Amino acid sequence: MPAAELVQAHYAETFERDMGCTEAEWLGWLPAALGDHAWQRSGPSVQARIGPGSLQIDWRPAAPRVLGSARIPRLLVRFAFAGLDDGQRHAFMKRFDVYMQRGGG
Repeated sequence: MPAAELVQAHYAETFERDMGCTEAEWLGWLPAALGDHAWQRSGPSVQARIGPGSLQIDWRPAAPRVLGSARIPRLLVRFAFAGLDDGQRHAFMKRFDVYMQRGGG
């Protein structure tokens, strides 16, 4: 199944995700995932301008997920949109999610 078909159908104004990555990995991927949108980082937070609205992304490290001898790093990420309707949130997150997708097959 193509990655674009794995995107959610709806994105709430505020939601949280459990990401399987380190903060360093997240910060390496984030600029390209945000694309051409103007953004500014302040510690474990990013404020991005998206058309008529904005997106606040906050993150914090969490205990790793342990599966047998494997330890998977975790980052808890909170997305908070303001001033964007459902279609605008979906358009942004569709690109963001496809860009952030790792592994699989």
